[in-house]
Amino acid sequence: MTTSGAPDSLFLAFQLALAGRYSIVRELGRGGMGVVYLAHEVHLDRLVAIKLLPPEKAERPQLREHFLREARLAARLSHPHIIAIHSVDEVGGFVFYVMSYVEGETLAERVRTRGPVSASDGVRMLREVAWALGYAHGMGVVHRDVKPDNILIEASSGRALVADFGIAAVAGDAGEDGVRGTPEFMSPEQALGKDIDARSDLYGLGATAFYAFTGRPPFEGKSPTEILARQVTEPPAPLASLGHAVPRKLASLVDQCLAKEPTERPASADALAEQLGGAIEQRRALPVALRAFVRRNGRMDGGGTMIYSIALLVASTAISASLNMQAGFATFVAGLTAAPAAFAVLSARRLLRLGFAHADLGPAFRTELENSREERAVERSGGRFLERLLGGIARVTLSFCAVSIPVIVIANALSAGGLANAALTTTAMCLGVGIFTGTGSLALMQSRRDIDTEFWSRVWMGRFGKLAFALARRLRGSAPVAQAMTHRATELSLSLAAEQLYERLPKATRQTLGDLPALLERLQRAAQMLRTRHEELTSAIESLRRGSDETDAEALREERDALHDRLTAAVSALETIRLNLLRLHAGSAAVEGLTTHIGLAEEVSDEIERMVAARAEIDASLRFPRVVEPTPV
Repeated sequence: MTTSGAPDSLFLAFQLALAGRYSIVRELGRGGMGVVYLAHEVHLDRLVAIKLLPPEKAERPQLREHFLREARLAARLSHPHIIAIHSVDEVGGFVFYVMSYVEGETLAERVRTRGPVSASDGVRMLREVAWALGYAHGMGVVHRDVKPDNILIEASSGRALVADFGIAAVAGDAGEDGVRGTPEFMSPEQALGKDIDARSDLYGLGATAFYAFTGRPPFEGKSPTEILARQVTEPPAPLASLGHAVPRKLASLVDQCLAKEPTERPASADALAEQLGGAIEQRRALPVALRAFVRRNGRMDGGGTMIYSIALLVASTAISASLNMQAGFATFVAGLTAAPAAFAVLSARRLLRLGFAHADLGPAFRTELENSREERAVERSGGRFLERLLGGIARVTLSFCAVSIPVIVIANALSAGGLANAALTTTAMCLGVGIFTGTGSLALMQSRRDIDTEFWSRVWMGRFGKLAFALARRLRGSAPVAQAMTHRATELSLSLAAEQLYERLPKATRQTLGDLPALLERLQRAAQMLRTRHEELTSAIESLRRGSDETDAEALREERDALHDRLTAAVSALETIRLNLLRLHAGSAAVEGLTTHIGLAEEVSDEIERMVAARAEIDASLRFPRVVEPTPV
């Protein structure tokens, strides 16, 4: 029976051979490696899928034996993300194997019908496939034909399952150019007929990921030979350069899998799965309140600001006309000062009420800027020359305006009306040109940098933002709030919890403990620096390992281990202070004991700062990222 329902001779003959054991329901599909049928297994009364080796191939003894051997080897695999093979058999000249039936669609079908997958869905599916490949490789089985058609997505759970381990390369048709397999997803070494290993599967998984995120394979051509030639000789386009919403680190992993040299790919499928997990977990999802704050609620750039500015200008002008210029100017300055201050305090008060603190803004703005950089990186914005030209004109003209203002004042004072009018006219023209060119330069700069977010990040993370939160905290008084901690790194959560406990102590006790909030901030920032450097070293070690530079890699591993120890010490110090503050509140600890732990924490902080300073001097001569203190932007 064909997919349209009409019976054919193969269906009838195969069903006759299986009578009493399997009842074939319908054909699911067919391709180069045979026909797949949906069937009932009579004895166990369950649905199964049966893959039949094409009869013309089954007549070739060597191919038949190879197929049976590979199928039986694959039947040993038992993994949640591998389609289980129940039996391998030959009956009446028919060679086939029986596997679990999965209700769903292949990854290829999903992309063809609904377009490229999202980064979150794609990375989850890729991680599951990598787990399956890692398990199979550990059992000595190489797939040899990893591609979207061999990855099934279960409809009920969304789980990804891999099919046809080791079989497709045996049963696949050789095309008109003598190519066996799937050229679009074949590794360069397989295309050249070389011996392959687990790293060839990683290339296939990288090409599959490329297809999943873009809707097309890395290389296309008019014939298999042309495609394979490009696989062997041409580097694929970097995934991040194609304009798709794929996080930078995830795109980098896909690019690594598509390296021409097997040694430059991830070390193993398990290592790739771990790195994919890092790509998922590294970005903590921002709570809605923080996301709204960094994008809208923390900015005075809405319609209300424009209306207020116009109203303030009108009011100041009216007061100048009715009273005097000094009163109008004072009103204008007071309005410009009071409104931002009130806006900032009220915005900070709303965040405090929702359980967030000023320290939460740094990670939130950094996350928003990182997202913005990734989005702008795919736009390939030009116009850098025009941007610099307009910016230069704006700086010159506005500088001239600043210099000409004293000239106008002096000319008026000397009653030189002609000179004053000429200078005023020239200044007005320069001001207009400066505003026009400056706006154009900023617009072009905004296309490649999120200067709005950078500006507001500096505002909120600077003294102005800290003061706004301090005033807002005073306005809130001692009203308790539920801490929103799920988005925070461990060191930030501990620091904020300890600071909150400190603020609730009696004033006399706080004075005894000294400036504990400053120490908590130092420890938190030190831990953040160490964590950032630890991630940089991990990436550098992976790059060196792919380049087989084990000597430098070992040196960096030693530094990374030392950083890990210091990071552990910093977090432990924060945890110890928090626990002692809790005991102090419960009356089960004395201030003296906490003071001792504070002294130990100061030693940890000083040691980390010395390590960072010493490392900064050395890193200047190395090719690896220098340790720098994280900035608000």
